[in-house]
Amino acid sequence: MSDRELPPPRRRAPHPRPGARRRPGPAPARGPRPAPRPPATLRLADGRARLRAAMLVVAIVLTLFLGRLVQLQGLDASAYAAAAEKNRLREVTLIAQRGSITDTHGVPLATSVEAVRVTADQQQIAESSSTPRAIAEAVSPILGIDVDDLTERLTGERRYVVVASAVTPEQWDRVTRSMPLRARDGSVLRDEDGQVRTGRPVGLYGGSTTRRTYPSGDLAGNVLGFLSGDGRPLGGVELALADELDGRDGHTTYERSPDGREIPLGQSVSEDPVPGDDVVLTIDRDVQWVAQDALARKVEETGALSGQAVVMTVDGDILAMATAPTLDPADPGGTPEEARGNSALQDAYEPGSVGKLLTAAAVVEEGAVTPETALTIPNRLARGGDSFKDFEDHGTVGMTYAGTIARSSNIGQILAAERMGFSELLPYFRGFGLGEPVGLGLPEQPGYLPPEETWSATTPYTLTFGQGYSVNAVQMTAAVAGVVGGGTRVHPRLVERVVAPDGTVRENPVREGERVVSEETSDAVVRMMEAVVGEDGTAPATAIAGYRTAGKTGTANRFDEEAGGYSGWTMSYVQVAPADDPQLVVYVALQRPRSGSGGGSTAGPVVKEVMEFALQSQRVPPTGEEPPAVRVYTD
Repeated sequence: MSDRELPPPRRRAPHPRPGARRRPGPAPARGPRPAPRPPATLRLADGRARLRAAMLVVAIVLTLFLGRLVQLQGLDASAYAAAAEKNRLREVTLIAQRGSITDTHGVPLATSVEAVRVTADQQQIAESSSTPRAIAEAVSPILGIDVDDLTERLTGERRYVVVASAVTPEQWDRVTRSMPLRARDGSVLRDEDGQVRTGRPVGLYGGSTTRRTYPSGDLAGNVLGFLSGDGRPLGGVELALADELDGRDGHTTYERSPDGREIPLGQSVSEDPVPGDDVVLTIDRDVQWVAQDALARKVEETGALSGQAVVMTVDGDILAMATAPTLDPADPGGTPEEARGNSALQDAYEPGSVGKLLTAAAVVEEGAVTPETALTIPNRLARGGDSFKDFEDHGTVGMTYAGTIARSSNIGQILAAERMGFSELLPYFRGFGLGEPVGLGLPEQPGYLPPEETWSATTPYTLTFGQGYSVNAVQMTAAVAGVVGGGTRVHPRLVERVVAPDGTVRENPVREGERVVSEETSDAVVRMMEAVVGEDGTAPATAIAGYRTAGKTGTANRFDEEAGGYSGWTMSYVQVAPADDPQLVVYVALQRPRSGSGGGSTAGPVVKEVMEFALQSQRVPPTGEEPPAVRVYTD
């Protein structure tokens, strides 16, 4: 306990009794009263600030809406309008009908027929009740397209996909009835008889187009060329004259309903297509068929690598240009790639003894020899560090120069050209078109004529008998036509005229040739060629009853680029008829035949068959007289 003194206890004031009055008394003594507390102040939020904030938010929102509205109605209005119009309008290309290709008599070799281009709208298919797979399974057997490939073409988001570039109207009619019709709930619709109702699959459309056909099959296929699956020209005349044949496509734009159908009275704009021009060739279909058939049989018979046959007038019109193997333009994929071209223009080779006709024209024109010039022909002739021989061995024999042509003597040509000078050969060879393209506008390998500065020691000698330079079949035919047709260069012609849809004709006139040798020299060469068909010549079996004919055999070593040297032979034969008034030249070459003893016995029968038919089809009258005697041997 602390020593501090405790304060006295506080006395409580007694509570008054109810109803008792309180006596007044003196006020108790009190201490100083504390200062009163100030009253609390009520603070209210500033309403103007909240209003400003709300208005700012509203202003921002309205600004965004206004900006979007400006974008939609102003800046991007044309883009959105175009998008809407694109969904509402459908534009379809109207394919121009490709011009026809005919022979010289107007017989169609290539023409276009009505067809249907099948297209798909992938978005419509995706939104329909049918799946791409179901549609593909329904139309695949009709279109001949693999189901998986077709399903892939029908799947996606594109509004325009080509499904088939050209099907027949009959095929399209079957497509339009290929798909069971379904209600919105997916149930199959049936008619009153309970038969399933069918119609065009949703999203598939058919547009008018054309399909290329070749009425005569593979006839002149190597000349005509072919088109790709989507109609692009890829070879031959189809490609070379594409600008004339193609025409100009048109188009139509129409308003369509949501299900893709044309609205009959809706917006529609059209521009008609302009058909292509028709091309008339110099080819005679019948002559072409005979040449192509005879050549194909001989190539198969001899096992040759290939063959070429050309029938040409002495003015240069090509009546037939055949190759074996050849191309089926309706099915180019079924033809080996190496046979899809035109070997009559694209295969260059050494012509062999047919080339002796050019040497003969040169040496006679230069006065080095005449047909009666006597020459002594040994079995071997040493020149240029080499030993030259004829195709067949023989003892030393006396021949006229005409005899060296009739018996196809290599040594005889060397001896004749030596009298003139070998460098004089080149101007004549070039004059008749060797070493230059024939100029038909088709893909071509024009062959090679070596410049004099590139000659080896043996080149001048081999040139005289058709080796050491190369030609193609059309080039060789044209050169011979020039020699026998009066001595002027012949420029071959394949396109006779072009006819526009309105009937306007654009002629392709025969190009006048430059004179190379005189008419007298030309006649002399033809007389020597008649001896080839005579009893002492190398091709007597090719004579044609009722006509004077002239010919020249050829057998040459064939150069093989893959082997890097000579491999096999080129056996050829050329014939001119009638010899007293040359009008037709037929030339056939067989490349690397596995059988046959020379050009006369191998290519000769083909030439004779074709020439006999060509003379009749061209209505060339028989000669009616015997050929003059041509002396072959001097002994």
